[in-house]
Amino acid sequence: MAFAVSAQSHFAIKPLQRNQFKNSSSPRTFFCSCFKSRPDSSYLRSKELTLLAPKPCLVSRHRQKFQVGVGTGGELADSGEVSDSAASDAPESFSWSSVILPFVFPALGGLLFGYDIGATSGATLSLQSPALSGTTWFNLSPVQLGLVVSGSLYGALLGSTLVYGIADFLGRRRELIIAAGLYLLGSLITGCAPDLNILLLGRLLYGLGIGLAMHGAPLYIAETCPSQIRGTLISLKELFIVLGILLGFSVGSFEIDVVGGWRYMYGFGTPVALLMGLGMWSLPPSPRWLLLRAVQGKGALQEYKEKAMLALSKLRGRPPGDKLSEKMVDDALLSVQAAYEDEKSGGNFLEVFQGPNLKALTIGGGLVLFQQITGQPSVLYYAGSILQTAGFSAAADATRVSVIIGVFKLLMTWVAVAKVDDLGRRPLLIGGVSGIALSLFLLSAYYKFLGGFPLVAVGALLLYVGCYQISFGPISWLMVSEIFPLRTRGRGISLAVLTNFGSNAIVTFAFSPLKEYLGAENLFLLFGAIALVSLLFVVLIVPETKGLSLEEIESKILK
Repeated sequence: MAFAVSAQSHFAIKPLQRNQFKNSSSPRTFFCSCFKSRPDSSYLRSKELTLLAPKPCLVSRHRQKFQVGVGTGGELADSGEVSDSAASDAPESFSWSSVILPFVFPALGGLLFGYDIGATSGATLSLQSPALSGTTWFNLSPVQLGLVVSGSLYGALLGSTLVYGIADFLGRRRELIIAAGLYLLGSLITGCAPDLNILLLGRLLYGLGIGLAMHGAPLYIAETCPSQIRGTLISLKELFIVLGILLGFSVGSFEIDVVGGWRYMYGFGTPVALLMGLGMWSLPPSPRWLLLRAVQGKGALQEYKEKAMLALSKLRGRPPGDKLSEKMVDDALLSVQAAYEDEKSGGNFLEVFQGPNLKALTIGGGLVLFQQITGQPSVLYYAGSILQTAGFSAAADATRVSVIIGVFKLLMTWVAVAKVDDLGRRPLLIGGVSGIALSLFLLSAYYKFLGGFPLVAVGALLLYVGCYQISFGPISWLMVSEIFPLRTRGRGISLAVLTNFGSNAIVTFAFSPLKEYLGAENLFLLFGAIALVSLLFVVLIVPETKGLSLEEIESKILK
């Protein structure tokens, strides 16, 4: 869908240029979501995303380097006077033990997002079972079921919108603590819900936590980790979302035969959310955010500098106020000031709908829209229901096959990470979307005249998941991160994220009523037709950006 993130397993894959600042006074900034998939509000301001680039300097062009996740030009560790190549020759020294906790606790926000996707697949089976629901209101209408499934997505959409105006005030650490609290409250309310209305309230609160976590987690990790391992940690953070989906499928398979098992499936997020909240409480604020507040005039400059030095020393496991942290903070402050001044001179919001920016928005927005309306949210959220109607009548059998699908999804994610920069964007998109269309037509055929062959349904679901993970899943966000011109990148990505969350929520909500109204065979036929339209969009509209720097994309493709 991911959120972001498309909202399911959404690996946000991006290129990092070593030449990120060529004759420019503004830092090159990149962002992704799921968020997959991840909603970055506050128009993904460069002051929020900028990881404190070095002072502007002329550097030579280097070959494009592929990494996964959120990244930006420059690091806190880089001196403002040192060229990119020099910085790479003298990487920041750090201890792995000091890096683990500042990564793991924010990454739990991604795991809880993915867990909700996987758990909901089994919870919908348990909740609607007369024997296993443990409630008197198990006979949900298609609209009610759609609200249960998509409730967290509407909460995530609301959360990513609300954080637009308060992210600078909260900071990444407090944002993640609040997200953990919402996760905790949402899990408890959902697991203990006495009726449908309370259940929906819990789903909404959990979704608010998703919206905040998917904004704050990638920023905190990217702003606090050493530069030389940033790509690795961000990619692992995104992997946590996929692991969360697999964990949700697994818990569902264990609890599916328990009366009221859906309560345990949703309630399992409570201890994880508590661990995330306590862990974030123990961590210091992001040094970059502290410097940003100083530049914004929210307090005494020297006071915020001292706080930033103490935070950086704690993150690196060094004595408080050590000389290296002091020098790094001084260098970074100059970059933050330059970035903040550059942002204030930017154009208005409508600029993203004009000229080359509109072309970029058409490409990026179109990809994340087709990512959702080809049915991807429905396949994950309703995997258990689809398998049950496809011959695996026992809920336990359906949830176990869902686990297999989750494992396969994880494996195909690694394939995408390994091959996208070798093969290019268009070949993977064209091949993957073609496979998605084929799998949807196979599902339609199964429901129409192949009902005696349940393995057709399993094979079609595996084909769909595999093709999605090598195409729309990661590449949509890769294209979004690189296709927008620098001046409008934050605003463009923000629109793409909102498009992703909105279309995800609508498709997830509408699946159950449409399945009831059209029949499963016609619904998957409709999704297949949309997939063919998306394939035509990719062939005719989407360019190949493999091997191109951001400057070349802007000058050669968007002009």
